Amino acid sequence: MIRIGVDFGGTKIEAAALDARGHFQARVRAASPGSYEASLEVVRDLVAEAEQQAKVTGASIGIGIPGSPSPATGLIRNANTTHLNDKPLQADLERVLGRRVRLANDANCFALSEATDGAGADSDAVFGVIVGTGCGAGVTVSRRVLAGRNAIAGEWGHTPLPWPTAGELPGPGCFCGRRNCLEQWISGPGFAADHGTGEDALAIAVAAAAGNARAQASLGRYRDRLARGLAAVSDILDPDVIVLGGGMSNVEAIYDGLTEAIGAYAFSDVYTTPVRKAVHGDSSGVRGAAWLWPLEPPP
Repeated sequence: MIRIGVDFGGTKIEAAALDARGHFQARVRAASPGSYEASLEVVRDLVAEAEQQAKVTGASIGIGIPGSPSPATGLIRNANTTHLNDKPLQADLERVLGRRVRLANDANCFALSEATDGAGADSDAVFGVIVGTGCGAGVTVSRRVLAGRNAIAGEWGHTPLPWPTAGELPGPGCFCGRRNCLEQWISGPGFAADHGTGEDALAIAVAAAAGNARAQASLGRYRDRLARGLAAVSDILDPDVIVLGGGMSNVEAIYDGLTEAIGAYAFSDVYTTPVRKAVHGDSSGVRGAAWLWPLEPPP
């Protein structure tokens, strides 16, 4: 049984064919063309190439996207790849590909990948967090995506920073039209903006590891804000494991004492939830998209 996953990103589109054990049988990618109709054609061509390499036809297709389809209209909303917004993406992809597809938010795909055979494979309830250029999350229970009634489960990056200090208010503005969104604090650009030197997140992390006091202080504030955000999630969901992905997840120092920092804010006398780095890294999006289909062939 071969599944094909497509990771529909803003700068690249990737398709991969996975066998039943989760091993890659094909993996192809192309630059995102930046327009809607051209993107549909790129997906069609990448799927054809992946099937050719994997020597299969009619494979199931799952697609991870920024944003999500509205349950009311089926049109895409909240995508930072803005040419997808207000488009009937699922219907158009099914027309172009000539078969049914399953569509999910890219953070949900990340969480599903890590829950299936990654850092959360030993757990039932997994909260998968992407902290990179933006900030998103997905929830899986028993290796199934929990999308929610309104298909917004995991839209954690656009909740406010919990327990803000006076110096953090009113908070930076966000593209969503609100202020003080978590994304503006714990994404890579948010971390860099808080540091305030014009350096990017990686450079600041390297400086902190080398002993730079200002960079270490910025990293300490980042860890505290991340802990506050995850404590709020823990008070509601209480997941078995939290898995981090995205560029900031590669900063090893943020894991030091993070569980204890979350516990200091969580409404509990005990907090033992592990926070783990994603096993599959940048591959989790395309892998999770493939896992949107079960083992049995699609109807």
